[in-house]
Amino acid sequence: MAIKFDGKVAIVTGAGGGLGRSHALEFARRGAQVVVNDLGGSVDGSGGSSDAADAVVEEIKAAGGTAISNGASVTDDAGVDNLVSSAMEAYGRIDILVNNAGILRDRTILKMSIEDFEAVLNVHLMGTVKPTKAVWPIMREQDHGRVIVTTSSSGLYGNFGQSNYGAAKLGVIGLINTLKLEGQKYNIHCNAVSPVAYTRMTADVFPPEAEQLMTPERVTPAVIYLASEEAPTGVIICAGAGVYAKAEITESHGAYLGGNANAEDIAKNWDKIADMSQAKAPFMGGEQTGKYFEMASDR
Repeated sequence: MAIKFDGKVAIVTGAGGGLGRSHALEFARRGAQVVVNDLGGSVDGSGGSSDAADAVVEEIKAAGGTAISNGASVTDDAGVDNLVSSAMEAYGRIDILVNNAGILRDRTILKMSIEDFEAVLNVHLMGTVKPTKAVWPIMREQDHGRVIVTTSSSGLYGNFGQSNYGAAKLGVIGLINTLKLEGQKYNIHCNAVSPVAYTRMTADVFPPEAEQLMTPERVTPAVIYLASEEAPTGVIICAGAGVYAKAEITESHGAYLGGNANAEDIAKNWDKIADMSQAKAPFMGGEQTGKYFEMASDR
């Protein structure tokens, strides 16, 4: 069955180009009314213009879709309020939020300023928290919502020179790990996409041939699926070049070393502790506590 969004409203942040533009165009093609949000700044977050968001809106309208543009910064409280109120005034509901806006300020931790660390953290983490918090009561009242955050392999696995970006990108996983629980009762599903795509943010990193292979359009299907009625909740989908995979945070079964275990005991038993052959991905933190209690009580 085709995934459609007729009657649904989607907000896509950072949608003036790259991944966000691709997401916004596809949502509109599938029937959604789209709010195209983009500050219009440079890769490092400086500057701003509504031209990029307006151009995407015109693309959507030219194709027969419905959209409005919004130039608010996702880090600005008043701007986020304006983003959400504009969507509600135009369409009366918000069904989907795709948190995609981002900047880069790459440097090693030795050379990075605290200002650059905080700037990236603010856009990627707080710029996800603020729109999500703003739409949450609306989705709860509707008894329906889909929240998608954008993570990265830099957050999941690390990348040289991106401690600020990596910290923020793993931070959004911590966010949805709790929101998936808080949203269950209200049919609000919270998921993450980890994209690999050739955009202006990655043009200096990828070789030129990647531009044709790793297009944003080859990531967007994962976002569309995560916004659908069939979407799971609390998952990370990695997407790039037409390849799709699921990522998880797992924990080994572990080893019971006794209440009086010391550091030397850990060293001696490290192979058993680190054995991932029976690793599992807990759905919530309490499962870890329960496992530890059970393993210790059995002795």
